[in-house]
Amino acid sequence: MSQSTTETGGDGTSDRPAEDGPSFESALAELEAIVEKMESGDLPLEESLNAYRRGAELLQRCQRQIADAEQRVRILDNGALRDFGAAAGESR
Repeated sequence: MSQSTTETGGDGTSDRPAEDGPSFESALAELEAIVEKMESGDLPLEESLNAYRRGAELLQRCQRQIADAEQRVRILDNGALRDFGAAAGESR
């Protein structure tokens, strides 16, 4: 059986589980490398299929991490997700 771990914040509290796997930056870098290899057209069919499958997994992971980050910003910003310009008080 696997145990779920939680991430702790600066105050030692947490309510969300830690994700296993690569960081967002690592997953994005791997996804970009996969796209580059596939676009080269040099991969055999089976390797292309495996690369596509891995790329789809990485894409979903990145999308989940972005959604999580947006939710954390909403929490920090009292439920509103605003444009950075508006949040910083910029006027146009």
